Amino acid sequence: MILEGSYPYVHGGVSSWMHQYIQAMPDTEFVLWCIGAEAKNKGRYKYELPPNVVEVHEVFLDDALKLKLKNSRKKLKFTDEERSELKKLFEGEKLDWDVLFNLFQEKQVNPVNMMMSPVFLDIIMQLCSERFTYLSFTDFFYNVRSMVLPELYLITQEVPRADIYHATATGYSGILASLGKWKYNKPFILTEHGIYTREREEELLRAEWVLPYFRNQWINLFHLFSDCAYTHADAVTALFRRANEAQHELGCEKSKLCVTPNGVHPERLAGAGEKKPDGYVDIGAIVRIAKIKDIKTMIYAFAEVNRSMPNTRLHIMGDVDDEEYFEACKTLISQLGVKGIIFTGIVDVAEYIKKIDFVILTSISEGQPLSVLEAFAAGRACVTTDVGCCRELIEGNDGIGNAGICVPPMNKEQLAQAMLELCREPALRRKMGQAGRARVNRFYTHEISMENYRRLYQEVS
Repeated sequence: MILEGSYPYVHGGVSSWMHQYIQAMPDTEFVLWCIGAEAKNKGRYKYELPPNVVEVHEVFLDDALKLKLKNSRKKLKFTDEERSELKKLFEGEKLDWDVLFNLFQEKQVNPVNMMMSPVFLDIIMQLCSERFTYLSFTDFFYNVRSMVLPELYLITQEVPRADIYHATATGYSGILASLGKWKYNKPFILTEHGIYTREREEELLRAEWVLPYFRNQWINLFHLFSDCAYTHADAVTALFRRANEAQHELGCEKSKLCVTPNGVHPERLAGAGEKKPDGYVDIGAIVRIAKIKDIKTMIYAFAEVNRSMPNTRLHIMGDVDDEEYFEACKTLISQLGVKGIIFTGIVDVAEYIKKIDFVILTSISEGQPLSVLEAFAAGRACVTTDVGCCRELIEGNDGIGNAGICVPPMNKEQLAQAMLELCREPALRRKMGQAGRARVNRFYTHEISMENYRRLYQEVS
């Protein structure tokens, strides 16, 4: 399993899915190839690894910055093909990744030595003079270096042996999975919980650290990553059909695509029952504290709800993924003067949800959120943003009925209105919760999901 920025370093989302996935296949040995941002997190796991995890290989992107120039009497020589593919990488054009795999894996070229070579200098000078005449050469050089050094560093890593390489994103993990397939000629399965390229594009369009004239370069880079993964993968799964369509739009062959929905253990949450009346309406958010979850819009909307109905409380259940963003959220709560917001930290959802009347999700990007499936399994209605397959989960089109309300992302007015509707109408939220429970039991159990993956492993082996 090739994992990027998730298991076993953080709680929730893909990490929760991964932990349950490994536990559900005790007869399968798992080798984890984990990509993290910072080497200081080495070995700092948030999960106790199951016994069928037989190896863990960790690689951290900030270690790329520690690479040193290797003294060598041999002058670096590049074939015309290698030079051509390097140029395509630097300019963000579709390329043959196998040429780079051979260059940095088999020939063991040091990325720093490559970047100090006359060939690299010639390529960069040519690109700068052709496309970026309005920039200083120094700015352009260091932007290209910061863009490509991490992935070239990854390509130099020792590749763990496996019977199947299974990646959970098209980004850096997709590159490593492609490298594994290339090196050992073994099958590669790609599972996307969200569309990685689209998520990075959204982040880059808002990011303040990216200079405007380099923004397209960074976006093109992540498109190259997805192209690498889609080209090398034998099977590409998504959580819902619309995501498959997005994968095809990004260049994946239709013949590789399939849908494998997430699943939960309904029996674990079935005993939640209805919340005991206590004079309050309690709203829950099963979510890690991160920008992509848009906790700020959640706070703004709840402030409106709380002004109209002071007997409301908001329970935000999840780990802090971004300390700076968490502090900004607490500052916003103070500025708004809103009461009744509780940050619970990590909790046992099956137990804590007994205190909750309904659940909300305010993400600006999602795949098929486990938090919504868990809420449904507990018989709780949901208010979600219209991202990923949230509308499909809410509305179903299966004759069961609506299991909540779907609103546009980042729209605090409509979010507050939907929350107020469920606060004021207990019979409605009860009916919607029953619909959600029926939908999960019919389509989204863990057993159904695992059987899909077992079948896929057998098909590609």
